[in-house]
Amino acid sequence: MNIAVPTNMASHVEERRFLGLPTWIKGNREITGGHFSLIEQIIPAGFESPWHIHHSEDESFYVIEGQMSVIVDGNGKLLRAGDFAFGPRGIPHGFRIEGQGPAKILLMTTGSDFADFIAETSVPAGTPPAAPDMALLMSAAERHNLAILGPLPQ
Repeated sequence: MNIAVPTNMASHVEERRFLGLPTWIKGNREITGGHFSLIEQIIPAGFESPWHIHHSEDESFYVIEGQMSVIVDGNGKLLRAGDFAFGPRGIPHGFRIEGQGPAKILLMTTGSDFADFIAETSVPAGTPPAAPDMALLMSAAERHNLAILGPLPQ
């Protein structure tokens, strides 16, 4: 079997900080032609994403290590290492890191808007920590077909 290897494959991915979290954009618009994104993150216990909507793409969640709860349209599911969840476009969702330690997760979308959003709003690793620029986050979210609705529902 012959497998074609595209010339635009990433060989090294730079670590970034998105909302202060170690983040790697493994698959972006350049690599996938805008069809898919793959984001890896290491997130401490207790972290909660905002409640949000992706208007142009579906989002999937995969846990490599640790635990997370994914809430889609008000329905929650606890994920452990090896578990997967799906958040359809247009439906409010978010997640919370559970347990005592950090979680290593993969976030995947069926387009590249989310990867573009992360690239625009993150900084290189090693940049001194700073409070999130909420005006930048909100305007970038809108440019990339996302809506930040507020804090994650309890």
